[in-house]
Amino acid sequence: MNGDNTATTSDDMSDKTPETAAVAEKAPENAAVTGASALPEGELARMTDDIIAGLKTVFDPEIPADIYELGLIYKIDIGDDRAVKVDMSLTSPNCPAAQELPVMVENAVASVAGVKDAKVTVVWDPPWDPSRMSDEARLVLNMW
Repeated sequence: MNGDNTATTSDDMSDKTPETAAVAEKAPENAAVTGASALPEGELARMTDDIIAGLKTVFDPEIPADIYELGLIYKIDIGDDRAVKVDMSLTSPNCPAAQELPVMVENAVASVAGVKDAKVTVVWDPPWDPSRMSDEARLVLNMW
């Protein structure tokens, strides 16, 4: 990750198809987005935007910011069959919402039109830290 919180760099895109690279470049700062080359570029872009919008409706119960802006979403992978896999982390392994947040994320992604299936995996590498937060989350949490 570089200083501007991007999870994907232009160097990371060299091995991706033009469709995937276009979506990944469009992705906001705190999640790497990969998409299926079999889906039309416009449909992939729409699904990506709608998935991110869905993720922004999920809030950590203890923090007044959504999980996407907190940087808890590490990767979104949209498959050729429209199945979506999400890698996410939590602010701490002892997070009181550890049981409910992944289910909430899965439900938010599964509710997006065109998504066939949603699977969420909680990952701990790299560990989450406040540098993953967007400027919007920093503003809400007054962490400047």
